[in-house]
Amino acid sequence: MAPIDPIDLELLRILQRDSSLTNKELADMLHRSPTAIHGRRRKLLEQGYIKRTVAILDRKKVDRTLTVFAHVFLKSHTAEALGDFEREVTAYPEVMECLQMAGNLDFILRIATRDMESYNHLLRERIATLPNIATVQSFFVLREPKSDTAYPI
Repeated sequence: MAPIDPIDLELLRILQRDSSLTNKELADMLHRSPTAIHGRRRKLLEQGYIKRTVAILDRKKVDRTLTVFAHVFLKSHTAEALGDFEREVTAYPEVMECLQMAGNLDFILRIATRDMESYNHLLRERIATLPNIATVQSFFVLREPKSDTAYPI
């Protein structure tokens, strides 16, 4: 994989903030031609710097007002047990992120649901019934002073 140059880095910084910008708009910002920007974007995508382009929604407007961080502790830590857990929970649409951790807990799940009742149903009827669950500790988000998707590069 070829290293990226300062123009590619700046292009990535801009696209992290607004990927809906056209190649013409980006070209004007970066003092390049639209064709050159198109080529750079394609290269960054092909090389995996850009994984995908998405719209970030307002969770309140799509009725996902409760955010929960669930700390999951498993009984068994074999490769098979860990893989089974990952396959199960990543299939749940409410699970926004599944992170395997080092330290005292095994996984952190970021979960978005409509309300406490929806989360309680997800926890009791789906997550807690998985065969390898030892404990789940739930932490509820009260406020979100910062939520960013852009990496500092």
